[in-house]
Amino acid sequence: MSTSSPEHAIDRMEDRLARLPLRERKKLRTRRAIQDHALRLFAAQGYDETTVEQIAAAAEISPSTFFRYFPTKEDVVITDEYDPIMAEAIREQPAELPPIDALRAMLREILPQLFETDLDALKTRLRITAEVPALRGRTFEGMRATFTVLSEAFAERTGRAPDDPDVEAFSWAVLGVLQAALYRLLDGKTTYEDLPAQIDHNLRFLAQGCPL
Repeated sequence: MSTSSPEHAIDRMEDRLARLPLRERKKLRTRRAIQDHALRLFAAQGYDETTVEQIAAAAEISPSTFFRYFPTKEDVVITDEYDPIMAEAIREQPAELPPIDALRAMLREILPQLFETDLDALKTRLRITAEVPALRGRTFEGMRATFTVLSEAFAERTGRAPDDPDVEAFSWAVLGVLQAALYRLLDGKTTYEDLPAQIDHNLRFLAQGCPL
């Protein structure tokens, strides 16, 4: 875990956001603002008891604007803005690093920053996901966006196409070991403090060919 201050972590995340295209930055910030209001309402009155209309009113937007950013109420829990930030950080890793080592290096940098800036939101999202069966079912669908980002980043590093069967298989394998770490957290087998180390262990295990 990083020993830098939360202010430095926020600065680093803001620097990464600033390097994204303006349209993407505006979209991410609006989506995050809506999500913050939604998570606050979910924590206060429950997921099922909170309506899209209430979220929209709290965010001072119309319900139609809500649906432009989140197709369903479920999406406001399972969607986040981390994918483009992680993709940029993967691309910044030294070209000689194999894809899995580049991913591990990126996560060792990004996860502590996310924990310092967004831990409360992450805890709320994961708790709601664990409690609401429909959200657990939607988690796999939500992984497709991350799968696309990973496939494109790995394809760039290897000179292959994003839809290359090996690139796709590798991206799904990565997502599988990441999900394994998250489910250990949801099942109470590890803690938030130990999650970065658990994720790194799982990726190292994958790189070794998952020997048992």
